[in-house]
Amino acid sequence: MGLSVGFLLRLGLLFTAVCVCVHVYLRTGWWRTPAPPGLGRPIQTHQKLGKHGRASGVPAEGQEQDRSIKRRISYVRTLKKEGSARKRYEESEVLSPPCCPRLRSHRKTPRWHIDLEPWASESHSLEAEAKRFLSYITTPQVLCSSLGGEETAQEETTGPWAVCLDPKYSLSHRIQGKHCRVYSFGLGAEDRSLEHSLARSGCEVHCFDPSLKQPHLQQDEMWLHRLSVDWRDPNPAIVAQRPYANTKKLATILNDFGHRQVDVLKADMESAEWKILENLVLEGVLDSVGQMLLELHLHWAGFEVGGDDPSVVRYWFSLLRELELANFRLFHVHSDQAKPHLFLHKNILNASSSYTLSWVNTQWKP
Repeated sequence: MGLSVGFLLRLGLLFTAVCVCVHVYLRTGWWRTPAPPGLGRPIQTHQKLGKHGRASGVPAEGQEQDRSIKRRISYVRTLKKEGSARKRYEESEVLSPPCCPRLRSHRKTPRWHIDLEPWASESHSLEAEAKRFLSYITTPQVLCSSLGGEETAQEETTGPWAVCLDPKYSLSHRIQGKHCRVYSFGLGAEDRSLEHSLARSGCEVHCFDPSLKQPHLQQDEMWLHRLSVDWRDPNPAIVAQRPYANTKKLATILNDFGHRQVDVLKADMESAEWKILENLVLEGVLDSVGQMLLELHLHWAGFEVGGDDPSVVRYWFSLLRELELANFRLFHVHSDQAKPHLFLHKNILNASSSYTLSWVNTQWKP
């Protein structure tokens, strides 16, 4: 009798444990999770996944379970595709996730340095570099049928600063449509004949001069700003010490003024032009400029330009080649013969120490 009671007690406990397991099994939904092949019940029909992660060949029985399985597989595959696409987009900035519209990069990826051109000669001589460079800056690359700018009283020819008004380029059409915008950068007092001429034609002209007493001033149909362009934005600590010294990168100025494009960019930066031009190249700002008028100073290397003389000239030449690669073409050259004939403190090929060059962006579409 005692044995029968013990047996019944153990049987009751076993039955209770079985009931608890069945209850947990039904409540947690383990029965909905497909078992891996070889570890659970055999799969009666092989399911093939298409390129979109959808299952085919689903057996007739258990259709609700298989739909759940298909949705889960499709969701996992979609996540994998999105993750892979996002990774490719971040690496190339071209692809975008399939679930989202194609993203558009508003600016090219900044570069860290320009690409130096090969040496002009195997000997890396200054003479060879200077000859190549001077030939490059004194040979116009495109013909402009109509130049606009200051005209000299004696020869009635265009002065050092000139814009191209050829109808095949956009500036003349922009002036007619009253949509022309001009940026003029200079240090101290300078001739602004070109700016006045463009302002009278209907252009919106902004002159930047850090020596002004007022932050902004409208004068003679032009805007004057106490600001100058630089190849880097200022250090906040320096700005706090010198509140009236205000220099910024061109990209920052465009952003602060809410301007996307500039039809004409004129700059006479007294030997800072090389590093400023390098910044425009590296940050991809050249796409926002229609024509560039730049005065070059060749009597020394320029601010923060290092290296021996042949390396400096090679760097100058490489910068100007970057302009050509960005679809800019030289259309006007002016040599100031009144300036000393010094080329890196030497008299080389009787070159002047100052040249004013004008380029047009042949692919510029405002």
